[in-house]
Amino acid sequence: MSSASLPSRRRFLALMATTAVALAQPRLVHAESAPSPTVVPKVSPPALTDGAAFDADSVVEMARSLAAAPFEPLPTELPPSLTDLDYVQYRDIYFKADSALWKREGLHFLVEFFHRGFYFKERIDIAVVDGGQAKHVAYEPRLFGFGDHVPRPLPDTDIGFAGFRIGTDIGREPDHFGEFLVFQGASYFRSLAAGQAYGISARGLAVKTASPEGEEFPVFRSFWVERPKPDDTHIVVHALLDSASVSGAFRFRVAYGNETVMDVEATLFPRVDLAQVGLAPGTSMFFFDLNGRVDVDDYRPEVHDSDGLLIHNGAGEQLWRPLANPQALQVSSFMDKNPRGFGLIQRNRDFDSYQDVEAAYERRPSLWVEPVGDWGPGSVVLVEIPTDAEIHDNIVAYWTPREPIKAGTEYRYAYRLTWGDGPKQPPNTVYVHRSRRGRADAEHPTPIRLFVIDFAMAPGESRPEEPPEAAVSASGGTVSGVTVAPFEEANGWRVTFKLDPADATTIEIRAGLVFPTQLPSETWVYRWTGD
Repeated sequence: MSSASLPSRRRFLALMATTAVALAQPRLVHAESAPSPTVVPKVSPPALTDGAAFDADSVVEMARSLAAAPFEPLPTELPPSLTDLDYVQYRDIYFKADSALWKREGLHFLVEFFHRGFYFKERIDIAVVDGGQAKHVAYEPRLFGFGDHVPRPLPDTDIGFAGFRIGTDIGREPDHFGEFLVFQGASYFRSLAAGQAYGISARGLAVKTASPEGEEFPVFRSFWVERPKPDDTHIVVHALLDSASVSGAFRFRVAYGNETVMDVEATLFPRVDLAQVGLAPGTSMFFFDLNGRVDVDDYRPEVHDSDGLLIHNGAGEQLWRPLANPQALQVSSFMDKNPRGFGLIQRNRDFDSYQDVEAAYERRPSLWVEPVGDWGPGSVVLVEIPTDAEIHDNIVAYWTPREPIKAGTEYRYAYRLTWGDGPKQPPNTVYVHRSRRGRADAEHPTPIRLFVIDFAMAPGESRPEEPPEAAVSASGGTVSGVTVAPFEEANGWRVTFKLDPADATTIEIRAGLVFPTQLPSETWVYRWTGD
């Protein structure tokens, strides 16, 4: 799988940004505002249920029924005028801000819908849950604005939607709503915390990622959004997932703030044995940083949405793996049992490291996954895909169980997603602040590499008086010249060492600090691949 095979997420983000203005601006209630969507007493999709009653088990029962039947792809047929929309035409369709769901009900949340077309042709059905009843939200052209670029005639039937987004006034001035959650495209969704800009995405499920036979993209085919109570500071979304290999039911409880927290409950019903499945997947972009600027001709020092994979494993270790934009597809597996947490992190928050006013990479969210309950043995998997541009998502991380999830079984699991700056460092711990590499000796016949790793104390912590030692190991080549010295700028220590790869083309490297006081240190793990 190449990065070119993935959706162009930079184009997608740019497209969504042009339609996000309504939620970012003041939204005042007027009696003459456009009408809200028509909600009719019909569960969505009607073919999957017998009535309009809805409870915690409704979507689970639908997923179980789906799995017992042959897979049927979602309909993609559109009226002729919308069949072949290009970027400019699709961009000229926008949801009318005053038509937002619950616009005039004094709640802390609003819901807006995305039109079908362009990349998003699959019909997605959406319902509202209120008082134990699910009511289908009907598509109507009056909910949208259509510019001169959009072909006519407009659809006059219920064609469904492409997805939706949610805004909130929490932490804002009265009548000011800001977007913080989007579900659109396959099982992708994205969120952010206060003061951040969109970057990394999550997915409901990853299937056959980096497989030679090609990746399978499950789809959230239907959603149910629970109407929040007036004093609720969270919102609940249910989703029905489906693909050729598996169906599933998902429940998201989402609370926005300085950290946006999602509590996720999922039940999978495999149609086939799931041997290549990724739970709680995150999808991000890494182009380059100071760990690797080979053949980079760019005024910016670094370009990425995430700069590392962080793992708190079941054995109590804390691992930091800097991300790479490799020359060839790389898949790394970190075996574990009952992981405490993992995620793709944007650790570097310094604007000077990016120098990109428009992209604001220093404000991109980290995505931290905390399993709930016993996840058993398995692996955190990191997939790094070569890319020659920042418009592609080329990084994927997820958990895969050691044993396949068998066809015909029911697999339940739960986890928490936190969108923000990343997990706070525990007191009295040392973490990797930054790392970089370059050529060490231009006179040597082989390219000896110099690695520099800065370790820092957690914020507010004092460095111990006794200096640590550096522990560095490599699976190949020869490590030499290991040094460790105080590094005042990071309130920590700088470790340097040289690596002579000799004939090796791939070397796994580990580096950490060892303290006389047994102070815990994060372990830097890296794969050198000859670049």
